[in-house]
Amino acid sequence: MKKSKPKSKSLTKNKSRRHFRPQLPKSPTGIQGLDEITAGGLPKGRPTLVCGGAGCGKTLLAMEFLVRGATQFHEPGVFMAFEETAKDLTQNVASLGFDLNDLIARKRILLDFVYVERSEIEETGEYDLEGLFIRLGQAIDSIGAKRVVLDTIESLFAGLPNPLILRAELRRLFRWLKDKGVTAIITAERGEGTLTRQGLEEYVSDCVIVLDHRVSEQTSSRRLRVVKYRGSTHGTNEYPFLIDENGISVLPVTSLALQHIVSSERVSTGVARLDAMLGGKGYFRGSSVLVSGTAGTGKSSVAAHFADAACRRGERVLYFAFEESPSQIMRNMRSIGIHLQQWVNKGLLQFHAQRPSFAGLETHLAMQHKVINAFKPQAVVLDPLNSFIVGDNEIGVQSMLTRLLDFLKTKQITGLFTSLISSDPTLEQSDSSISSQIDTWLSLRALDSGGERNRGLAVLKSRGMAHSNQIREFLLTDHGVELRDVYVGASGVLTGSARLTQEAQDQAVQMLQKQEIERRQIELKRTHQALEAHIAALNAEFETKKTDSLRITGQEQAQGAQLAQGRLEMGVSREEDATAKNPKRRAK
Repeated sequence: MKKSKPKSKSLTKNKSRRHFRPQLPKSPTGIQGLDEITAGGLPKGRPTLVCGGAGCGKTLLAMEFLVRGATQFHEPGVFMAFEETAKDLTQNVASLGFDLNDLIARKRILLDFVYVERSEIEETGEYDLEGLFIRLGQAIDSIGAKRVVLDTIESLFAGLPNPLILRAELRRLFRWLKDKGVTAIITAERGEGTLTRQGLEEYVSDCVIVLDHRVSEQTSSRRLRVVKYRGSTHGTNEYPFLIDENGISVLPVTSLALQHIVSSERVSTGVARLDAMLGGKGYFRGSSVLVSGTAGTGKSSVAAHFADAACRRGERVLYFAFEESPSQIMRNMRSIGIHLQQWVNKGLLQFHAQRPSFAGLETHLAMQHKVINAFKPQAVVLDPLNSFIVGDNEIGVQSMLTRLLDFLKTKQITGLFTSLISSDPTLEQSDSSISSQIDTWLSLRALDSGGERNRGLAVLKSRGMAHSNQIREFLLTDHGVELRDVYVGASGVLTGSARLTQEAQDQAVQMLQKQEIERRQIELKRTHQALEAHIAALNAEFETKKTDSLRITGQEQAQGAQLAQGRLEMGVSREEDATAKNPKRRAK
């Protein structure tokens, strides 16, 4: 029998090689979200083209790439500008917290301004960039730079009309940067129908990032897209980004996969009767809750109860308001006994109030992501959702809310959203069209009857739990929301004054019935008492007759005994008389 030969080591090595995939070296940008989109950063030792229109943030992105590299990754950088002086650049980025003067003093960053006057440029003989290479090379060597920014390339080639020379010099510039081994960002202006004005840079760049600043429905938003990235996978969608006091932050996702982990823990709604309607325990932690209803039905009051209950548990709550200021919300909630100011003072509740028209949908989404990541809440309230809907942007609103829901679920944050719906109470739909993605849907509705407008609450759905299918009367009192069982009369569901009137009538009927029962009970008691008295009289009569009977019987028995004794004595006496008269009988 032949022994099986062991697998050769070479086969094992080949098998492991099939699983090993070399990764392209990358330089992290340090810009929030951008490294996630690019799967680690920009290609290390290669040029990246950042293009876009005026005011989209090209220079700021390039500058932050250098500053983050110098401060976070110990990679010095050179910024060569062709439009702005070093002084202007330093002042422009100071508001973002970038202290360029300090970094320059510590030789972490070098700023170089190259003055190019287009009117003075003439094509004489051969055109080349040798002087630029010498100047840039000296700057790189002086601080040991690993990162380089050229801002902007149009200024460098503005006076060169020959496309053949332009193409050759562009290729030469990009090749020179690669040979130096620096990670470079080259900024460029958008062209007509092309990514850049020359339309050539995007072809010789290893990575191309397009920035866009657009205005829709009178609101502006900025977006970023990675057009190409040689040798690496990357996100291909458009990503909104913000420019604020902390620099650039990119929202790295447009739609998350449905892979978030769910929790079985329950959190209170803040209303005891509503908890009872939801299986006695409230919402699932990390779930999404929609409170919809017509105007004035109490949507914000339900949201305030939820926020108050979360703060009482020691949880942080983030409240996004789009129609009322924080002061107005807190004042209004005090009228129903909910004091939110105390939680603001303790740092558990944080308000963010802005009009939806302040920015575009994507910008709002990016701002919400940033605030949530900074505050790290356990619960988020958005009041209301439908305020974002302007014109025919409902699809955009739905997309934004879908991404926000996914983001909250991945972080196990319970989200409560309010939404104004049609005045028709039979239409069980929300204007934001996200009801199908909501875990728990509460419907507040107006109940009009008897010339009054009252409120009702129903649980339209609550995934994963048993819940009530009944409508509750919804009351706003000085101690908060109160839910009562609806009053069903002969004419249907009654609320308000109609309910009070019907309750009074029913109480009167119940009072008469109670009085009739009491009267009958009194009559029965009297009858019972009379019967008891009659029985007692009969018993007394019986006892009397019994006594008399026993007495008579005793007398008769005594007389009988006495008579018998007399007869005996009489017989005895007669016998003695006979003996005395006849002596012979006695002798016998």
